Amino acid sequence: MKHVVAATMMAALMAAPLAARGPAGASISGSYVEARTAEVFTGGCIMNGEAATTGREALLVWKVDRGSFDGVSLNGLAVVAAIAGDQNLGIREIGGESPSYVRAVIYIDERATPAAEKALVKMVDEASRGLITEVVEVRRVPVRFDSTDHAVNVSAGDATLAVTRHMHHDPNCGAMKWFSPFTRLDDAMMGITDAQSYSGTALDSRWSDPHKRSAFVGTFTLSPQASVTN
Repeated sequence: MKHVVAATMMAALMAAPLAARGPAGASISGSYVEARTAEVFTGGCIMNGEAATTGREALLVWKVDRGSFDGVSLNGLAVVAAIAGDQNLGIREIGGESPSYVRAVIYIDERATPAAEKALVKMVDEASRGLITEVVEVRRVPVRFDSTDHAVNVSAGDATLAVTRHMHHDPNCGAMKWFSPFTRLDDAMMGITDAQSYSGTALDSRWSDPHKRSAFVGTFTLSPQASVTN
């Protein structure tokens, strides 16, 4: 009888952390790519020149492999955020003040249910760690996310992105990495932005900024209810 009670208590203790995390599948994981209108790996002279004049826009893309957010399954869905701020989005990392206002257009995979659409918008807000001030538009569109060992290609509505995964870290002219990804990544690497454009009207800003060392690629894991366990 003692062995039965001990086994029951052990099972309860092992199940408690899982129950605290909420419904099964609360964790979510997948692929991520972003590109900015400023170099993330460059020399100091270029960075100083770009800090006050560029880097105010970016495309952020999450492709969910598996998992749920707020109890809603997002398996296989993708979401793209086109964002524009009032100054360089990463300037705080090099000693400046954070942008005071950042607007976003969010493109939702057209296959998403209404509940999944709401969950994806909320996921973008959490995953971008408070970067976005206002979501000015949410659009359901076909989202293409093609990923290989060498490149990532994305298209969604007015947004297009193509990134080469592998980048030569040439230290000429004191080149170095100035920024980190906007979202937490498990294995971030810098990439070459072959194409990056936004042609919509909702952000009062349009851009095309190809052929730059301005991208990050990696995988993400997000646990929306992790705070419950703290």
